[in-house]
Amino acid sequence: MISFIGTYSSKVDDKGRVVFPSGLKSQMPEGADMRFVLHKDIHSKCLEMYTFEEWQRQSEGIKSKLNSLDPRHAAFWRGYMQFRALVVPDPKIGRIGIPRELQELIGIDKEIVFVGNDYKIEIWAKDEYDRSIMPREDFVQLATELSRQL
Repeated sequence: MISFIGTYSSKVDDKGRVVFPSGLKSQMPEGADMRFVLHKDIHSKCLEMYTFEEWQRQSEGIKSKLNSLDPRHAAFWRGYMQFRALVVPDPKIGRIGIPRELQELIGIDKEIVFVGNDYKIEIWAKDEYDRSIMPREDFVQLATELSRQL
């Protein structure tokens, strides 16, 4: 499994294309499948970017917990499968196209931030990313609380 690390800023062009950061691309194994799935995060105003293999693993894990005969589960699955796209960086400069619908959902204007978050990459509108950062005092307090549970 790939573990993505690092934060990278980039600009989106008028056609919704952005260069996939070389720092993240270099974390992919040689000859790796370069298909990615973009998906609107459930809890935050960002996109999640999974390798195709990781997307399949995550989706199967969720689907295995659902009962397709339960209408609420069926509606959840439909909702979970909304707002996603398959993207492949072009071989020349590594651009990916972010569909307009996904850009609008998270408020992308021109500047975005790619954040390596272990098994996935988050894509944020720059302003939204800046607002999402937990204040240091809150982070330290939560870290202290969690350390007591270990």
